[in-house]
Amino acid sequence: MKIAPNYIYTILAYMFLHILTAISVILSLVFYTLRWKKAMNTVIYFWARGSFLIIGKRLHAEGLANLEKGKKYILMANHTSMFDIMGIMSVFPGVAWFGREYLIKIPVFGTLLRGINYVPMKTTNLRNTKEMVNELIKNTNNQTVAIFPEGTRTVTGELSKFRKGFLHVLKASELDILPVTLIGFFDFKPKNRFYFRYRPRLTVQIHPPLFYSELKELADNEIINLVQSRIESVLPTFKTA
Repeated sequence: MKIAPNYIYTILAYMFLHILTAISVILSLVFYTLRWKKAMNTVIYFWARGSFLIIGKRLHAEGLANLEKGKKYILMANHTSMFDIMGIMSVFPGVAWFGREYLIKIPVFGTLLRGINYVPMKTTNLRNTKEMVNELIKNTNNQTVAIFPEGTRTVTGELSKFRKGFLHVLKASELDILPVTLIGFFDFKPKNRFYFRYRPRLTVQIHPPLFYSELKELADNEIINLVQSRIESVLPTFKTA
């Protein structure tokens, strides 16, 4: 597909995405104020799913058999695109997030993040992280926690170096790690390109979990290498030119 049509489709998609997002934020804030958490989560789920309908892309989820129903994990995924969060929340509705502290301070948006149990990573201190994880578990019935271990979106499509903050979350929560690979998202809309490229197939690949009982016996670098290799393992196969 040529670039000019891509620009036209992208501009139209952005217009409708902004409308959908504005409506979703308003409804979510209303439900948050009324303490209707279930209704708020439903709105956010439909925002995530609706975003893919608006951009005209079908989202594929593979490896669902690797999930144990009702089990909670530390979900770790590669960070490639502005649609990564939507992709994860479409497959894992109600997931909580660990992320950068400054986001929680943004007016209105910060309130919305609090409503979905966003936990800002203030330090890499094990004690402080354990307190945050315990508070998260207390408030969210031990729900799955999502982390982008790279910290920011890649600009090359390849995995960036993992930050070590997730190790503190792992040791504090003692949850199993669920590696997830987002495939095609970078080719569709990377950080450094305005328009969408409609050729890629968007896939959320769920890998077999890495059990805490086994990870706790490994050194930090071994854990990082294991998680990174698992996430990276399918990228060459699905990478789109």
